[in-house]
This record gives sequence, structure tokens and C-alpha cells, in this order.
Amino acid sequence: MRKCGPNRREILKAGTLGLLAFKTGSVVQLLRPAAARAAGIPYQTLTNEEALLLEAFGEALLPGAKEAGLAHFVDQQISADPANSLLFLRYMDVPPPYADFYRAGLAGLDTYSRQSQNAAFYDLGANEAHGLIGEIAGTNPPGWQGPPSPFFYFVARADAVDVVYGTVDGFKNLDIPYMAHLEPETKW
Repeated sequence: MRKCGPNRREILKAGTLGLLAFKTGSVVQLLRPAAARAAGIPYQTLTNEEALLLEAFGEALLPGAKEAGLAHFVDQQISADPANSLLFLRYMDVPPPYADFYRAGLAGLDTYSRQSQNAAFYDLGANEAHGLIGEIAGTNPPGWQGPPSPFFYFVARADAVDVVYGTVDGFKNLDIPYMAHLEPETKW
């Protein structure tokens, strides 16, 4: 019999190593989000435009989020069983589907950016992007459409932090010793 992907035991073990299951057609690969991004794994739920917007937003919130694979992480999580989700939304008791939240938040960000800056968020310079983030982080600005902008900012930033710093190497970059309950066999 031809093997089309990892078995349940391999998936459970991979979870302890920081690997996620990414699908390409009928093939499932266990990869870190950064590796999925580097390999150009297609998005399952996000459109390319949404992923581009999320990468730009994540990078403005936390440098390194784009290369760490934030869009691939979010896409993989909103495409999988919400009961196993690692997204911050799950811990905030937001009911699934989580794709609806991210889609509405990204649409709100895009619409607001185009109205206030006359450009898509991913086309803004660093100063303009940070200024716009300052506007949405504290209160819904006039014309905002989507989930409450401070909550969208908070959730997207938390997910970016998890992707960038939630690994052994992320802790090392912060010069903090990694002390997992169970030490992973590899450094993710």
C-alpha cells in the first residue's frame, strides 16, 4: 500500500517537535511553518492576497514573523480541526470557525488601510504601517469593519509571537533558557 502521509503516531510525535501537518494535494508533510513557507506549500484556506496581507501585518507587529511562516501557521490552523487548534483564539473562547475571524480581520485591515492611506497595508512603508497599527491597536477607528480592531491586533500579535518565539531557537534568540516539561528530541 502506498503511504500518502504520516500516520497518527508520527503526527503526535511531530507535535512535540513543533512540526505541523501541511497538505499538498493528497500528500501530507510534517514541517515547521518556516519550512512550509520556504517550500512554497500552497495555502489551504487563505487566499494568496490574505496571506500576503497577514505576512505584512505580522512582520510590522513582530519582525521575523513573515520568515517564521506566520501565514502558513495560521492557514494550517484554520484548515485543521479547531479542537486541536494552537491559535490564540481558541484560548480566548472564540467559537470556531477561526477562518471567519481571520478573514474578517484581514478584510477590515485592508479596507481601513485603503481608506486611510490610499494603499493596501502590504504596500505601506514601515512608518505608515506602524502609524496605522497604532490607530487600530487601542480602539476601532472610524470606518473600521470587522472584529474589534484592538482584539484583532491582540490575537494576530499573539499568534506571531508564538510562531517567532515559541520554539527552542526562539527562546535562544531571546537569550532565555528553554525549559520544556518534556525536552524535544530536536530543536524544532
